[in-house]
Amino acid sequence: MKYCAFLRGVNVKGTNMKMADVCQVFKEAGMQDVSSVLASGNIVFSSDKKAEELKKILEKAMSDHFSYEAFLFIKSHEETGIFWSSIPFEKKDDMHIYAFVGNPGVENILMAEFEAASKTEDEKAEITGGIFYWQVPKGNTLDSSFGKVLGKKSLKDQLTSRNINTFEKILKKMN
Repeated sequence: MKYCAFLRGVNVKGTNMKMADVCQVFKEAGMQDVSSVLASGNIVFSSDKKAEELKKILEKAMSDHFSYEAFLFIKSHEETGIFWSSIPFEKKDDMHIYAFVGNPGVENILMAEFEAASKTEDEKAEITGGIFYWQVPKGNTLDSSFGKVLGKKSLKDQLTSRNINTFEKILKKMN
């Protein structure tokens, strides 16, 4: 089965790694057809194992190799497609749209945080099919009240986010 591993915290805040090295770790852990998409920690690969087992194997392999506490989320080809096909917002040149990959139920935590945060004009959030989507004006992602919430230590093992354009690139690589 084809999968994508979405790594959290790669190439930010001092956790720097080359995607070629990450791909090599995946290969050494027994994954096939391994390739990366962008430098933000998206690894496409094939395996006969189930996602839950792959998460444990790959987090340990990454943690051991790079000497950091690795967090990643595994989605099948079909599940990855849903992130792209379920976008609730119209794409606009002046907006970023993010989708959040995470543990079951994290979308409700994110919505509660979003509702409590101050917002810019046109900043929106919606849960569609159990996926939390966030629309924010370009240039405001890190400065927004909700953007600051995403850096909370209590959420670090719960989720990671990607711009929806990244999902399109991942799906092209998976096909």
